[in-house]
Amino acid sequence: MKRNYVVVVLIMLTFFVISFLTNILGALNPSVSKSFSLSETLAGLLPFAFFIAYGIMSIPAGFMVERYGGKKVMLAAFLLAFIASFIFAALPSFNVFLISLFSIGTGMAMLQVVINPLLRVAGGEEHYAFNSVLAQLIFGAASFVAPLVYSAIVTGVAKNPKGVIKLISKLVPQNLSWVGIYWIFATITIIMILLIFIIKFPKVELTEEEKVGTKETYFELFKNKIVILYFFGIFAYVGTEQGISYWMSKFLKIYHGYDYKTVGAGAVANFWGLMTIGGILGLILLKLLDSRIVLKAFTFFAIMTFALALFGPAKVSLYSFQVSGFFLSVMYPIIISLALNSVEKHHGSFAGILITGIMGGAIIQVLVGFVSDLTSLKIGMSLVFITLLYIFSIGFWANPLINNALIKIKKEVKNEI
Repeated sequence: MKRNYVVVVLIMLTFFVISFLTNILGALNPSVSKSFSLSETLAGLLPFAFFIAYGIMSIPAGFMVERYGGKKVMLAAFLLAFIASFIFAALPSFNVFLISLFSIGTGMAMLQVVINPLLRVAGGEEHYAFNSVLAQLIFGAASFVAPLVYSAIVTGVAKNPKGVIKLISKLVPQNLSWVGIYWIFATITIIMILLIFIIKFPKVELTEEEKVGTKETYFELFKNKIVILYFFGIFAYVGTEQGISYWMSKFLKIYHGYDYKTVGAGAVANFWGLMTIGGILGLILLKLLDSRIVLKAFTFFAIMTFALALFGPAKVSLYSFQVSGFFLSVMYPIIISLALNSVEKHHGSFAGILITGIMGGAIIQVLVGFVSDLTSLKIGMSLVFITLLYIFSIGFWANPLINNALIKIKKEVKNEI
């Protein structure tokens, strides 16, 4: 089959955009809270609105792809994200923001379902593993860049804006400079719509692992204890990832006085950047060690660095938050692989259930916000220790049917005469 590298590039751009739109929330949290005078519980509703869309839309998106095809679903997803970004940028208010976040989250969930099978076909099955890793690196790069773009906008508007930032400053209220990032989102998504519209897509035949399955299949899977345990594994991971990245900048401002527009945003960017670097090391370690050992080791150090971030002095806290991203890096792919390798059939339906677990990013943040309002943000964020301990436990009870392949070191034995 002829490979379509134009589509591969488009998919890589899509991974970048998904990450850019998704992982900006942590940097925005202090600005949004200040602009709309939000309690911590209301601040927790922002990631809730975004990530609950994954819980609602992941499985239906699979049915949409099978019925309408990847191109139409991608166009619909980006159109939804464009409309949501544009409306909020033009009419910024808290209620509109919640609706906008849910709509963008819905679009991103739809895209996640489309792009992996499309990447397999467009780039070739034999290159799928490499292209998947490359896509994750691009995803990580966007997570690093997004908070820096936010910082450039809010600091640029406040000083002597030039170029694009000057244009943005004319479009946003003076006290809501951070809304400018949504004009950027609207521009990016409309460009993606035009690119998808003009590019010809290859025909995608879904594998058994990629098909969503029937309702009966889901009922059968939900009766399996292992399926439920791994669902909560993904739930716990995304809850952990967002529980740290989303509240980090606000925590550093409240407890250590760091400027959330510069230092806080930079910390969020470095968190994602170190997560990308950790992912590269994780790939190497997974060829040398059992994935359960890697998961336990990385989770142990994640717990340690997160504890230092919450309870250490200012500098220790600042850098520990960032380093925790490094140790979170291997958790998602290992949990996914252990899960899929723990059942004999219905992998496509099981994958849909696992992706639905991304709603953990929604539920955990509301709980953190609620507890923070009753006590303090430090105690609220301590809930993340529970999700980390659950992930740590997976390394002990996981019993996959197939273990990760390791590099075998051959030793030559010389016969002595």
